[in-house]
Amino acid sequence: MPTPQPPLETERASPRTLDIDAWPTADELEAMLEGQMAAVAAVRPTLPALAAAADAAAAVISTSGRLVYVGAGTSGRIAVQDGAELPPTFNWPTERLVFCVAGGMQALTRSVEGAEDDTDAAERHLSEANVGPHDVVIGVAASGTTPFTTAALTKARALGALTIGIANNAGTPVLAAAEHPILIATGAEAIAGSTRMKAGTAQKIVLNLFSTGLMLRLGRVYKGRMVDMAARNIKLDARARAMVCDLAGCDAATAAAALVATNGDLKLAILVASGHDVGAGRALLDKNSGNLRLALAVALVAVGPCDRTVSVLRALT
Repeated sequence: MPTPQPPLETERASPRTLDIDAWPTADELEAMLEGQMAAVAAVRPTLPALAAAADAAAAVISTSGRLVYVGAGTSGRIAVQDGAELPPTFNWPTERLVFCVAGGMQALTRSVEGAEDDTDAAERHLSEANVGPHDVVIGVAASGTTPFTTAALTKARALGALTIGIANNAGTPVLAAAEHPILIATGAEAIAGSTRMKAGTAQKIVLNLFSTGLMLRLGRVYKGRMVDMAARNIKLDARARAMVCDLAGCDAATAAAALVATNGDLKLAILVASGHDVGAGRALLDKNSGNLRLALAVALVAVGPCDRTVSVLRALT
């Protein structure tokens, strides 16, 4: 007879909240808020592993690799939310995103029972997506035992992809299947097993940190600005003009003209507003893998002591 396994921490009833349903509403909310704050604190120990994962992802994803988000239920929805925010925030190409959700994308809005146990579907999805060595596969599962997510990570690793597993219980299959395991030890929930609470909050933070850290490593941020952002509405258009003014040290008219000349390419517009023509600016970015900081540094060395140096120096400092 097999030895009974202890319950997962996320499934354990918390002594602190055993009678929460009998409390006044204000006390219930206070206890749940305590849990949310504990979830935030649980992220700090993950930072070394997260940094290693982000650096590894930046090294393999190259100019064509994709981010593949895998999950079921709450974890799948949180994973998709993180990926869906990358195109508007960092102009990450939508064709470089893959969502592998148990039960399909319909499961984002309604439960698809039994889908999280379908390992064949997970493997099939990864194969059909032609996942390979330049892709980064991120599997998220609060329990760490979800068969769908475990199977997807195992398949992705066999296909040569970089794999990252995020789970809230130690010693679980999702963590074992990933090259970069990220354990967020959030412990028992205020309502046993309701991982949309502490575990979900911590997962969202970890995914935010990972994906933003990756975008930083890929040069999609400069001086705290989203310089790969696409200005697709009035608010973002104003933000783009302000960024060019600030980073190129130019007036509003120059910024607007640079954005028109570059079809809204923020990085290129900053170089143009700093004194370069469109062709030279594009060549600088191409030679420096799209990294604006490196392009500006090269431009400063190349132009020597002339009026343009002043504008470029403003952008660098």
